[in-house]
Amino acid sequence: MADSAERTQIGEGLVRFAVQAGRLETGRDDGKYFLEHVDGCGAGGEPIRPGDAFCFDTETGDVLCLEHCEERREQA
Repeated sequence: MADSAERTQIGEGLVRFAVQAGRLETGRDDGKYFLEHVDGCGAGGEPIRPGDAFCFDTETGDVLCLEHCEERREQA
């Protein structure tokens, strides 16, 4: 679930993938590692709003809304 429209706090297990995708944000007082998603869904451009379910495709670096995430899973 998204923390905000701009970023979501992530754990250390996703940091490497976020760095590779150019989506890692650090240096905030409210947490250590964040995934940036201000650009919205990588497939359709829909905004990711606070509380929205979304997924981070660690292979492509895309942040996807739930609908596009499910479509991508079905294609795999």
